Amino acid sequence: MEPRKRPGRAPAPAGRTARPRQAEVARLAGVSQATVSLVLSPKPDGKGRIISEETRRRVLEAARSLGYVPDPAARRLAAARNNLLGVFSFTATFPTDVQHSYYPFLVGVEREAAALGYDLVLFTGSSTGGAGAAGPDALSRVRLADGCLFIGRHTPRTELKRLVEDGFPVVHLGRREELEGVAWVGADYVEATRDVVGHLAGLGHRRIVLVREDDDAPASADRQRGFLEGLEAAGLPSGPATVFRSADPQRDLTPERLRAWADEGVTAFVAEETDTGAAWRGLLSAVREAGLDCPAEVSLALLGSPPADLASEPVPTGFDIPRPQLGAAAVRLLAALVAGEEAREPLVGCVFRPGPTTGPPHARTERP
Repeated sequence: MEPRKRPGRAPAPAGRTARPRQAEVARLAGVSQATVSLVLSPKPDGKGRIISEETRRRVLEAARSLGYVPDPAARRLAAARNNLLGVFSFTATFPTDVQHSYYPFLVGVEREAAALGYDLVLFTGSSTGGAGAAGPDALSRVRLADGCLFIGRHTPRTELKRLVEDGFPVVHLGRREELEGVAWVGADYVEATRDVVGHLAGLGHRRIVLVREDDDAPASADRQRGFLEGLEAAGLPSGPATVFRSADPQRDLTPERLRAWADEGVTAFVAEETDTGAAWRGLLSAVREAGLDCPAEVSLALLGSPPADLASEPVPTGFDIPRPQLGAAAVRLLAALVAGEEAREPLVGCVFRPGPTTGPPHARTERP
């Protein structure tokens, strides 16, 4: 005799071992995960965004076809709202120095959270080696808050994806399109980088090289995209030779390499900003050791702000990242998700920064 099926719920697909997640229901129904949450976990007071009957029907049918059953633990946590928003950094050292690049983000986070009536919980597990160092459940403690904001270039994808699939409100500060379902806010690095390249082209530079670290962080990818688009828009060479990618720019960017580029007609270099500042440090060191004068012989630009310990140096041409505004936007988005609302913050524009490190190319290094 065949086992009886539970009424109102289709059996899980054959061969499946993991419980279906809200993210899968959303994909099958063709709606956002926030909409699925509103349909399957309505607020007890009846308040919230109105869902059309057609949308509700699609969500319920998708849930039945997948055999979706709400996680009781997740539902209890979702119901226990306490007006707390979490902040978790994936950087090994949690920012305590006001000169740290993450500090302005936190300023914006704190101000906006206070304005919206939320308290903040800072999860500092990253100070002992990063979120992934404590095992697969390292991020589970963030569920103490109503939702959590994550900061950092490199994230433990599996753990973060599990939070999203469980319907826990998550916002990443910085673009994270490669993680499906993760809400994020970000700066428009593509347009800002195009502006920097356009400035150099306007000064007369015809050979420009980008120096970047060797990783796949979205912030790096956006800067490279903007760089190449800027070259193409100016009618300049934009092939692979225009990007120098290294796991250790401070080691691999040698004076000899700089002189060789200069002899080939390269007159300007652009470096990305990262947590380590390795690309900019390596570029500055190589230019000085090569004996090249900046900006008389070579122009330099930084796609972001210089490291705090180089504050005594002239502030280079580049752009400023609106960190407080990004922090505030992340809190607004997280608060909306906690409330069960569909929301998306637009990209925040960066401000072009003129500086003394760029000028017209030196006649000796120009090429026809």
